[in-house]
Amino acid sequence: MSDFVSSFWSGYVAIVTLLSILACVVLLKAMSSKRAAGPSAPETHGHVWDEDLQEYNNPLPRWWMGLFYITIVFGLLYLVFYPGLGSFTGIYDWSSRGQYEKETQQAAAQYDPIFAKYAKQDIPALAANREAHAIGERLFLINCAQCHGSDARGGFGFPNLTDNDWLWGGDPKTIETTILDGRTGVMPAWGAVLGEQGVKEVANYVLSLSGSKNDPQLAKLGKEKFAATCAACHGPDGKGNQTIGAPNLTDNIWLFGGSEKTLIETISNGRTGTMPAWKGFLGKEKVHLLAAFVYSLSHESGAQPAQPAAEAESEKPEEEKK
Repeated sequence: MSDFVSSFWSGYVAIVTLLSILACVVLLKAMSSKRAAGPSAPETHGHVWDEDLQEYNNPLPRWWMGLFYITIVFGLLYLVFYPGLGSFTGIYDWSSRGQYEKETQQAAAQYDPIFAKYAKQDIPALAANREAHAIGERLFLINCAQCHGSDARGGFGFPNLTDNDWLWGGDPKTIETTILDGRTGVMPAWGAVLGEQGVKEVANYVLSLSGSKNDPQLAKLGKEKFAATCAACHGPDGKGNQTIGAPNLTDNIWLFGGSEKTLIETISNGRTGTMPAWKGFLGKEKVHLLAAFVYSLSHESGAQPAQPAAEAESEKPEEEKK
C-alpha cells in the first residue's frame, strides 16, 4: 500500500474496505429478523420445490451470528493495529519488508562475525577446514543444488562440479569470480551457415576429437568446416578456451550431451547457458566459503564431512582407544 502514486487510491481502498465491513453488519442485521408468530402461518419467501418443499423466512442460528459479529470486530481491530486501510500502516507500523529487514539484521549480528573470520583465509585452506566445509555445503544445498544437484554432479545444461573439468577455469580465484559475478556462455547457431549436411559433417568431426563413435568419411569432410567456423572459440585442436567459456571438445565430457543427434542440434540451433550472479544475494564473505566448498569437490585435499563420533571412535587403532 505504500507504493500508491496518488493519495486518491489510498482513500479509495480505505473507504471500500470500511463499506464492505458495514455491509456485513447490515446483512447480519437483516438475517436476524424474528420468526413469524404462530406455527399455522409461517412466513415464507414464496419458493416451492417438489410441490410442498418451501423456504421459510427464519433467522440464522444465534451461535452462527455470534461468530459473524466476532469476525467483524476482529477485522476492525486488525485494521487498527495492522496495515489494511490504504496507506495507513496501523498502530504497530508493521510491514513484511520491515520484519524481513529486522530478521536480516538479527541474523547478520549473529553470523557475520563467523563469515568475517573465514573471509581472511584463502580458499584452499578453507577447503581443508571441516567447519568451513560444512558451512559451505549448507550454502551450496540451499542456493546451488537446484541446478547442479545435491551431489554437485550437474545435469543437462548444468556443469558437473566434481570432475575437475571447467568451462571458465577451476582455480580458486576463478571459481569465486564465477559465483560472485555469474557467467553467460553462448554457442551461436551454425545451421544456416553450414547447412544440414555441413552440420552433420562437423558433428562427426567433433565426435572424432574425443574418440567417440563417428563416421570417418563425414569427420574428414567436417575438419575443414570446423577450422573455418568453430576453431575461433574452441581452438584449432578443439581443446576450448576458458577465457570465453568455450568447452574442451576432446575430453568426452558434454554439457548438453555428446550423441550425434545432440551435437547436430547444438551446432544447428546453438546453446545459451547462464550462471546467475550471487554477489548481491549472498555477499562476498558467504561466496568465499561457497567457493571453497566447490573447490573441495574436485580436489582431494578438500575436507570431507565430519564422521559421527561413534564411527570415528570405532576406526581408531586399539592403542588410541585406550
